[in-house]
Amino acid sequence: QVQLVESGGGLVQPGESLRLTCVASGIDFSISSAVWYRQAPGKERELVASITRSDYTVYANSVKGRFTISRDNAKNTAYLQMSSLKPEDTGVYSCNVNQGPRVTYWGQGTQVTVSS
Repeated sequence: QVQLVESGGGLVQPGESLRLTCVASGIDFSISSAVWYRQAPGKERELVASITRSDYTVYANSVKGRFTISRDNAKNTAYLQMSSLKPEDTGVYSCNVNQGPRVTYWGQGTQVTVSS
């Protein structure tokens, strides 16, 4: 059974940082891509950052230069380091781990709130 467990969300002030963690089990993480999505209230879910098995990364324009996605295959873990957080970064952040469109799994999500 595949399980993804996210952690690291919380309430922070603008300009502060958070690191999200996604731990995968039951899947060969080393050959998987990991993707972080977020969904703000009343908005559609959007891709924030992704990393392939070969460490190729993609970022949404809104987070470039502020967020960094990384992975540790030995720990079956993907990270999202978020810096210089803005109120518009508020939302539920979800981790997706996949080996293509037919093999895809989701975590339960973690809330990030940026507010003064």
